[in-house]
Amino acid sequence: MTEMLAVFRSRSQAIDCMTKMRAFNIPAQLINTPKEAGVGCGLSLKFSAAAAPRVKSIIAKMNYSSFYGYMRIDFKGGKIYFKGF
Repeated sequence: MTEMLAVFRSRSQAIDCMTKMRAFNIPAQLINTPKEAGVGCGLSLKFSAAAAPRVKSIIAKMNYSSFYGYMRIDFKGGKIYFKGF
Protein backbone atom coordinates (compact mmCIF):
# COMPACT_ATOMS: atom_id res chain seq x y z
CA MET A 1 0.00 0.00 0.00
CA THR A 2 1.44 3.35 -1.03
CA GLU A 3 1.18 6.11 1.52
CA MET A 4 1.44 9.84 1.10
CA LEU A 5 2.39 12.81 3.25
CA ALA A 6 0.99 16.32 3.23
CA VAL A 7 3.87 18.38 4.64
CA PHE A 8 3.29 21.52 6.71
CA ARG A 9 5.73 24.05 8.17
CA SER A 10 3.20 25.05 10.85
CA ARG A 11 2.21 22.59 13.52
CA SER A 12 -1.07 24.42 14.20
CA GLN A 13 -2.13 24.33 10.54
CA ALA A 14 -1.25 20.63 10.31
CA ILE A 15 -3.44 19.96 13.35
CA ASP A 16 -6.25 22.02 11.81
CA CYS A 17 -5.95 20.02 8.60
CA MET A 18 -6.12 16.78 10.57
CA THR A 19 -9.35 18.02 12.15
CA LYS A 20 -10.76 18.63 8.67
CA MET A 21 -9.80 15.11 7.55
CA ARG A 22 -11.62 13.63 10.53
CA ALA A 23 -14.70 15.73 9.73
CA PHE A 24 -14.73 14.21 6.23
CA ASN A 25 -14.01 10.68 7.53
CA ILE A 26 -10.67 10.48 5.75
CA PRO A 27 -8.29 8.16 7.60
CA ALA A 28 -5.07 10.03 8.31
CA GLN A 29 -2.61 10.47 11.11
CA LEU A 30 -0.25 13.22 12.24
CA ILE A 31 3.45 12.38 12.19
CA ASN A 32 6.63 14.36 12.63
CA THR A 33 7.79 15.57 9.23
CA PRO A 34 10.70 13.40 8.09
CA LYS A 35 14.05 15.15 7.74
CA GLU A 36 14.08 14.17 4.05
CA ALA A 37 11.39 16.80 3.46
CA GLY A 38 13.87 19.52 4.42
CA VAL A 39 11.34 21.78 6.17
CA GLY A 40 12.45 21.65 9.78
CA CYS A 41 10.30 20.45 12.64
CA GLY A 42 6.80 20.60 11.21
CA LEU A 43 4.08 18.00 11.25
CA SER A 44 2.75 16.02 8.32
CA LEU A 45 -0.45 14.16 7.62
CA LYS A 46 0.05 10.58 6.51
CA PHE A 47 -2.71 9.05 4.41
CA SER A 48 -3.24 6.36 1.80
CA ALA A 49 -2.64 7.13 -1.87
CA ALA A 50 -6.27 6.12 -2.49
CA ALA A 51 -7.39 9.09 -0.37
CA ALA A 52 -5.04 11.53 -2.15
CA PRO A 53 -7.63 13.16 -4.46
CA ARG A 54 -9.92 13.98 -1.53
CA VAL A 55 -7.06 15.19 0.67
CA LYS A 56 -5.66 17.39 -2.10
CA SER A 57 -9.08 18.89 -2.73
CA ILE A 58 -9.58 19.80 0.94
CA ILE A 59 -6.08 21.25 1.34
CA ALA A 60 -6.50 23.35 -1.83
CA LYS A 61 -9.77 24.79 -0.55
CA MET A 62 -8.28 25.66 2.85
CA ASN A 63 -5.37 27.59 1.30
CA TYR A 64 -2.95 26.86 4.18
CA SER A 65 -0.05 29.33 4.15
CA SER A 66 2.35 26.81 5.70
CA PHE A 67 1.56 23.94 3.35
CA TYR A 68 4.83 22.78 1.77
CA GLY A 69 3.79 19.96 -0.56
CA TYR A 70 3.23 16.24 -0.92
CA MET A 71 5.60 13.32 -0.58
CA ARG A 72 5.15 9.68 -1.44
CA ILE A 73 6.39 6.96 0.90
CA ASP A 74 7.85 3.89 -0.80
CA PHE A 75 8.83 0.70 1.02
CA LYS A 76 11.58 -1.24 -0.79
CA GLY A 77 13.76 -3.97 0.60
CA GLY A 78 12.78 -3.20 4.18
CA LYS A 79 13.75 0.47 3.78
CA ILE A 80 11.58 3.55 3.61
CA TYR A 81 12.08 6.09 0.82
CA PHE A 82 10.44 9.52 0.59
CA LYS A 83 9.84 11.11 -2.81
CA GLY A 84 8.53 14.60 -3.34
CA PHE A 85 6.18 15.44 -6.15
